[in-house]
Amino acid sequence: MAAIGEVFTTDVPARLDRLPWSRFHWLIVSALGITWILDGLEVTLVGSLSPVISGSDGLSLTAQQVGLTGSAYILGAVLGSLLFGRLTDRFGRRKIFTITVAVYLIATIATGFSWDFWSFAVFRFLTGAGIGGEYGAVNSAIQELIPARRRGYTDLAINGSFWVGAALGAMGSIVVLNPALFDPAMGWRLAFIIGGLIALVIIWVRRYIPESPRWLVTHGRPEEAERIVEAIEADVERRSGPLPPIPVHAPLRLIRRAGTSWGDIIRVLLLRYPRRTLLGVTLMATQAFCYNAIFFTYALILTRFYGVADQAVGWFILPFALGNFCGPLLLGSLFDSLGRKTMISLTYGLAGVLMCVTGWMFSQGVLSATSQTVAWTVIFFFASAGASAAYLTVGESFPLEARAVTISLFYAFGTLLGGVGGPALFGALIDTGERSQILWGYLLGGGLMVLAAGVELAIGVNAERKPLEEVADPLSLAPIEDVP
Repeated sequence: MAAIGEVFTTDVPARLDRLPWSRFHWLIVSALGITWILDGLEVTLVGSLSPVISGSDGLSLTAQQVGLTGSAYILGAVLGSLLFGRLTDRFGRRKIFTITVAVYLIATIATGFSWDFWSFAVFRFLTGAGIGGEYGAVNSAIQELIPARRRGYTDLAINGSFWVGAALGAMGSIVVLNPALFDPAMGWRLAFIIGGLIALVIIWVRRYIPESPRWLVTHGRPEEAERIVEAIEADVERRSGPLPPIPVHAPLRLIRRAGTSWGDIIRVLLLRYPRRTLLGVTLMATQAFCYNAIFFTYALILTRFYGVADQAVGWFILPFALGNFCGPLLLGSLFDSLGRKTMISLTYGLAGVLMCVTGWMFSQGVLSATSQTVAWTVIFFFASAGASAAYLTVGESFPLEARAVTISLFYAFGTLLGGVGGPALFGALIDTGERSQILWGYLLGGGLMVLAAGVELAIGVNAERKPLEEVADPLSLAPIEDVP
């Protein structure tokens, strides 16, 4: 290990970026990308099951209480992201993403044994803490291990896999709410318990994920990073043939630092990159309001205003989830070719305008349950790609030594500003029974998305196809005068 103040040279980042796509990268995608599938599963289960959970076969909750449990989940995710994000930057990606999935496992199984509103809310809070803790650790690891030329598309596709979980949750709700198969009073509980047991498989698969070599070199452990990269290169070369040459002038000169303090983080956010800080908060807050407000209460809209049966809600969420998944999957490559600024502003802007139009049509009563679902599917085809790119932006725009905690901070600030109050607000608006009142919520969500599009167009970061160390200099980058 390098001594404090010692300058050393490493080409580890360049060697990771030059790797062809391989079995190793598929392992990263599958083992770490499962986080968003779990998140989608959790959110959709509550959304799809909310009519039953709030009824006599469940916990007898009001619409506002359903919204509040959604807010409890989000609040837990916020606090969990802050706690585990800081620990991730200090102790490494690998250790923390094992702990966080264990927290999720225990809490979501406990949710299936809830006995009243408060127990349900507490267990949802703890489940959110586990998932929130995953955001910083997993996003950091993915961005640091995936080659720069494919970082945008891969990150968007993985974040979009949230909606694979949403589809699974929707289909699962159809099964567990089928009275021919399960007692309605037990079916919704079983759904949470099964979701938690899936985490056992994830813990087992993640044993094969190494620590991020980039994290190791910026923490003065270049020898460990070298060993990991050499093992990855040997495996890729054995399966794919000779590797491309390392780019000329690739080595980085780094200095072993004592650690990254909160003062360092504040200086990075407010002094070194204030425009990026404003951009990140704006993107995260606006998409959080939009998604959480609408998705946590979508089942209530279907059942109360369109007369959809409780057990049929999942069928309407399936196409909605499909649109959300296809957006990042089909548009993701354009974020690497046309660029971040162009695509983020376009997707946010289109989603915002279409949301306002659809909200007006809903208020006028001209939509059916089917046409409402089609409209949301189109809107969130674009919104999903933009929201996934928000996580990409905050991850790649700041120095590696503070990457996990900055992802967590932006997620936390954005969610507190835009996400926690959204479900509660929409739940209260739905309780009025007035379409005209709900319209104001849709107009607010759409207007915020359009605002974010303008901010991205003005101060967005052109990070496409660039190494992370070029987008933002590491804090451990050695000053010129310190280089031998």
